[in-house]
This record gives sequence, C-alpha cells and structure tokens, in this order.
Amino acid sequence: MLDGFIKAAAATPKIRVADCAYNTKAIIELIKEAHQKRVKLLVFPELCITGYSCGDLFYQPALLSAALSSLNEISAACVGMDMLIAVGCPLVFRGELYNCAVIIQNGEILGVIPKKFLPNYNEFYEARQFTSAPDNENNNITLLGRSVPFGTDLLFECENMPDLVFAAEICEDLWAPDPPSTQLALGGATVIANLSASNETIGKDDYRRTLVTGQSARLICGYIFASAGDGESTQDLVFGGHRIIAENGTAIAESELYTTGLTVTEIDVQKLTTERRRNTSFRSGSERPEMRRISFNMNIETTELTRSIEAMPFVPQDSTKKNERCSKILKMQAHALAQRVTHTHCKTLVVGISGGLDSCLALLVAAEAMKLLDRPASDIITITMPCFGTTKRTRSNAEILCGCLGTTLRVIDISDSVKQHFADISHSESDHNVTYENAQARERTQVLMDVANEENGLVVGTGDLSELALGWATYNGDHMSMYGVNASVPKTLVRHIVQYFSETTDNAELSCVLTDILDTPVSPELLPAKDGEISQITEDLVGPYELHDFFLYNGIRWGYPPRKVYRLAQYAFGDSYSSDVILKWLRTFYRRFFAQQFKRSCLPDGVKVGSVSLSPRGDLRMPSDASAAVWLDELEKLT
Repeated sequence: MLDGFIKAAAATPKIRVADCAYNTKAIIELIKEAHQKRVKLLVFPELCITGYSCGDLFYQPALLSAALSSLNEISAACVGMDMLIAVGCPLVFRGELYNCAVIIQNGEILGVIPKKFLPNYNEFYEARQFTSAPDNENNNITLLGRSVPFGTDLLFECENMPDLVFAAEICEDLWAPDPPSTQLALGGATVIANLSASNETIGKDDYRRTLVTGQSARLICGYIFASAGDGESTQDLVFGGHRIIAENGTAIAESELYTTGLTVTEIDVQKLTTERRRNTSFRSGSERPEMRRISFNMNIETTELTRSIEAMPFVPQDSTKKNERCSKILKMQAHALAQRVTHTHCKTLVVGISGGLDSCLALLVAAEAMKLLDRPASDIITITMPCFGTTKRTRSNAEILCGCLGTTLRVIDISDSVKQHFADISHSESDHNVTYENAQARERTQVLMDVANEENGLVVGTGDLSELALGWATYNGDHMSMYGVNASVPKTLVRHIVQYFSETTDNAELSCVLTDILDTPVSPELLPAKDGEISQITEDLVGPYELHDFFLYNGIRWGYPPRKVYRLAQYAFGDSYSSDVILKWLRTFYRRFFAQQFKRSCLPDGVKVGSVSLSPRGDLRMPSDASAAVWLDELEKLT
C-alpha cells in the first residue's frame, strides 16, 4: 500500500445453483488464496452465494435462510483479515427482496449496497424477483444481529490511506444512462467494484471491456469487475466469468473467458487522486453529492508489484500500435506546421540540419507539411553549418537527406564567424568551455534567423521534449525558433518516428540514410572530433534518455514523488541499470529540471502531440526560481 498501490482482485468461484453450502466453501477458498497473495480489495460476482440464475427459487425462504447462514460463515472466515471483501447475496429489507453487495472486513459487515437498476428484458427478469434500491434515506438493515448501513450512497474510506475510498455497484447499474458509480466517484470513491453476472453472447466481451474501461476513464477511478461463471445455469444462457480490473481508461488485468479463480493486480490510487486534482472538469463538473462515509483501517505495507510498468512509456510495445502512433504524430506535426505556414504567408521554411535525429524529424515534418500545402520541397531551405565538432558522417548524412527530399540546400561553414566572435569577446580558442560550445549554437541560430528574414521564411525548431525537460539547449541558440514541431515529442519516440518513416518510404536512398542517422550517436558536436569521430556523446553527459523520459513521464506527468519514481524505475529497468545508476541520473533529472525552467518559460510556439508537454502557456505553470530541495532531499534519504 506504500506509494499508493493497493492490491486488488476480481474473483469467480465455481458454484452450484442454489447450493449455498457448496458455494460458501468455494468463496472461502478464494478468500484464503487472495489473503495469501496479500490482496486488499476482493470482489466476487453478483449473487454468488446462491448463484445468479436461481430464478423463482429466490421466492423460497429456505434459499434465503441458507444464504444468510452462508453470509455469517463467510464473515467468520474473514476474522483476522484486513482485506475488504464484496460478496453478492440476496437479502430481505422491510419485506422486500434486494440483490445486494455485502462489504466485509475482519469478520464485520461494514455495509450493504442494493442493486438500483434491475433488467427486465430478453433473457433477464430480475424485476420479477427483486426490488430496485430504495431512495437513500440513511437506511440501515439489521443483519446477523447488527444494524449496518444500507443504500447506494455508501463510501468506505480508509483512515490510514486517505486516497483509498471504496464503493460498489451491481452489474446492470453500469449499463444505465446514469450509473450509481458516477455519483459515488463525485462523492470521492477512487475504486469502484462491480459485482456482475453478465452472460456471454458474440461480441459482448468487447462491449463489456469498453464499458468498464470507459467508466474508469470518465470517473478517473479504479474499477474491479467480477462476473459469474462456471456453475451458473445454462438453461438459456452461458456465463463466462469475465474479470476486468481497469484504471483510468486502461484494463490493467483481465481474465480469459470461461475461467474461474482470481485475477490480481495493483491499482494506483495515488495516481488517481493526483489526476483528479489536475482535471478541472472532474473538480467542477457537478455538485458533490451527499454520501454516508464508513471508516476502516488497513495495515500499511509495501505492495509487491505484478502489473506492467513500461520502461518506455511513450513508445507502445506492440509494433502495430507503435506504427499507428508514429503515423498520427507525423500527421499532427505536419498539419500544425502547415497551418502556421498558411497563417504567416511565409514563402519558405528554414531548417538547420545537423545529421542528427531531431533535425532529421523536423525536416521530415516540414516536407510532409509542404505536401499538404501542395508546395514543392524546394521551398524548404535546409542549412548545414559545419564547425569545429562536425564529423564527415553527420555532414554527409545531412546533405544526402536533403538531396533525397529535394530541398534547397545551403552549406555555410561558420568556423571563421565563430573564431571572429571569440576574438571579439577575448575568448581563447583552446578553452573548450561552455562559451566555446554555446557560441557555435548561437551563431547557427543567427544564421537561420537571418536567412529566414532574407527569404521570407519561418525557422522550424528541432529541439525535443526530453531536451526541454533537461534544459539541454543553448539559451537563445537551438533553444529558439519560430515554430517548434518536436516540442512535445520525447527523445525515445523521436527515434521510432524516424524509423517508421524509414520503413514506410518508397525511396530506398532515403531509407538508407535515415537508417544511418538512427545508428549515429546522439551528440551536439560542439567539441572537436577525435580522429574524425564524434567526441561528445550526449548520454554520457546527462544520462540515458530512456531513463530521463521515464522520469519525465512518471515524475512530472503523473506527479509521483521521487521515492516512487525511483521504485518504479528499479522495477522497470531492473535488468538494464543498477539501482545506483538509476538514482544518480534521477538526481540529475530533478536538479536540471528545476534549474532550467527559465528556458521553458520563454519557449516558442510548438504543437502538442501527447499527454506530456512543457509549454508555459498551458501545460506547465512553474516558476523559474523554484527550489528542487524537497525532491532532492527525498532522494538523499534513499541512500
């Protein structure tokens, strides 16, 4: 439960219709198994104590009495367990029969939630036997000698883990136009259970998955869906035991159909509460409903992670999805740039080409934008500006790339200009300090800007999201442009977009040069080459970009504290980087992220293509003078 992770499970026991004793044994076995797996939230199917498909047998007092005895036995079996358990049972309240979810912890029944929406169509006739949940009037039901809250307005709040607020609805409730879960989430529920008995028909599993994940996205919640399965009557229907655990729009665990047992994963309630605070629509969309709040406690412990934590969160692991993302991003970048060209009436686009990945992607985007505008690629002025650190390989690749695309290429050697500048400011050419490096970057930007003025053009920025996060840009050098097409594309994704273009182009020569650019080490090439080879490797200086992109996604996008980012990075990169290496570069990330905000505060316009952007105009309102002490101090405590 540390770091916001709560281990949750959806359970489908193998049952016998109307055999409460048999079903109770199966339920208790799964409870014990879940307890051994350190599960804290356990959800069973609808009416699982009796079986959902009892039909008019629900009228029989013998069945209802047996169900009540089973509920007592299940409660007794939970003594000593701090796990919160939701189990389905038919219960009588004020002479009417209700389809209920009973919430149990440590042998105590905390509350009972009746089903609100009862199906009465096609194969379902619940309204024949059951009554819809009464209006919330602070009702209590007497159950096993105790009075407990009864209604659809119950929230179960964990006192020592405030981000965990549990609630439940039952099957058809989710299918309704206004599900109870909507009000429950607005009232504060972060994890919602659905006790279900959803039968199988062709395509229904896809529909059900969409419904569950969609509701979890809409409500920014965890959603545990547990459906009835093996043992239910197949007189007219078959039940597949579908189990889904979703978190904010994503199914993080799912069972195969026609299986019984447990589906277990971890829900990150800290992530959910952080996202809710960030989401203004959730905060202000509706009036907060009145809810009854029932407190409980759990032992705080470290939850063993079994869920997938992507080492490269910006890059889909599935090749088809990855290609789709690359294609969509290229189109977004190109359309955004085309609109800026149209609005400014510029005659040319000016792109500085280094032979590296970022400028390569910016040029590909510019070429695609010109295609959208039905203009020739020759309207793109590409400028390569060799200086002290330029290698033959990168210069050659830059020139070949421009030739393949048909741009207007200019080669402008800036060595003499930079030397003159050194003389003007009395800087020794042998002193390879930051002035030596930045003078080259600023000279290149001056050339690009002045050529753009001369040619009625627009300078296309090449810097990417990862560089902006680290401040790895020369202020008023490569930091500046007239439109930044890569501003929200992280370095790990830049590589895959270029690779996608390489694999899908019909131009064999273009594909070949793109492949070589992909194989070239990332470098600013600002220090003299050694034996004709690149001497300055960016990732040796600031750290691996795959780590920094991971830190950016988890630490900035989701707002995880440094301790949690470190833990997740260890989990995701355990086979690639040692804990010491991860911690070293995580310190670097936070130190640079805070220190370099002044560069992000004056960024040029640039298109947002994903959920992470550092634009000061809409995505990151951060003072340039903020201290990183809180974040760095937390990392120091990890050593």
